[in-house]
Amino acid sequence: MTASPDLAPLLAFLPCSTPEGWINAALKEQSLLLIDHANCEKKAAATAMSLLHRHTDQPELMNKMSRLAREELRHFEQVLGLMRKRHIAYSFVSASRYAGSLHALVRKRDPGRLLDTLLLGALIEARSCERFAALAPHLDAELSKFYFSLLKSESRHFLDYLTLAKSIASSDEVEERLGVFRSCEKELIEGEDQELRFHSGVPIAA
Repeated sequence: MTASPDLAPLLAFLPCSTPEGWINAALKEQSLLLIDHANCEKKAAATAMSLLHRHTDQPELMNKMSRLAREELRHFEQVLGLMRKRHIAYSFVSASRYAGSLHALVRKRDPGRLLDTLLLGALIEARSCERFAALAPHLDAELSKFYFSLLKSESRHFLDYLTLAKSIASSDEVEERLGVFRSCEKELIEGEDQELRFHSGVPIAA
């Protein structure tokens, strides 16, 4: 994928690119991908709201998370609208192992928990943005336009999370914890998964 200058910091932040096998599988399962995309937007809004409620002593964090939650819910509504137009039912889709595996690395007590949650948020937003950019050129005009439209906000979400993380911890701690998350994320993205999900590895059947 050729990165625009705006996406260069985000792509440099990620430990690897999405494998072609995942892209090929995703293009064959676009209805499933839209359902899971909706789930991801809903979960992203919930994460932002949780941080907002838990850290009322941090005005900058609350401001950024309030805006982020609104945007993620708006994206959720937009995905639902696309699904309705395409007659795609919002059926149950199990969660991938991606988020669960990464969340298992988050420390249990603050301030370590907050730092890890912010860094994980940055990583997930960066991966989402990278996948939107990878898929968009191969999709129909309507869906391609929508995914390209998400790049600006998703890349800003990545920077918001990362900026907040860097404001509460030393650069050494940030880099040490990022190393832990990046290593796990690389294995999850490049490895195989039983099923296709928006943040899964390459599905075995692909």
